[in-house]
Amino acid sequence: MGLAYVIVGVLSAAVAVFALENNQTASLRFVSWTIENVPLASAVLAALAVGLILAAVPLSFEAWRWRSRARQLESRIEMLELTLANRDRETVLMAPRSVAAPRSA
Repeated sequence: MGLAYVIVGVLSAAVAVFALENNQTASLRFVSWTIENVPLASAVLAALAVGLILAAVPLSFEAWRWRSRARQLESRIEMLELTLANRDRETVLMAPRSVAAPRSA
């Protein structure tokens, strides 16, 4: 998981350097929406931010689901360990004890 953060950090830094080195203006169009004279750097950085957010949302839901499942399994393990300990204790209490034969004098 740490390697993934390093890769994302390096790629994000590369995109930021690219954006800052290309500071000329551009016009942005999306369907019927148009913005004129936007710095290219801000457009690239905004696209990077939106992409990171769009990638993070489903990943955070998946991580939440795995954490929830882990908590559920941990509580089940605790319950099973307690049940096993109680069964072992009952087995020890119910085990027949050997009685020493009386000594003849």
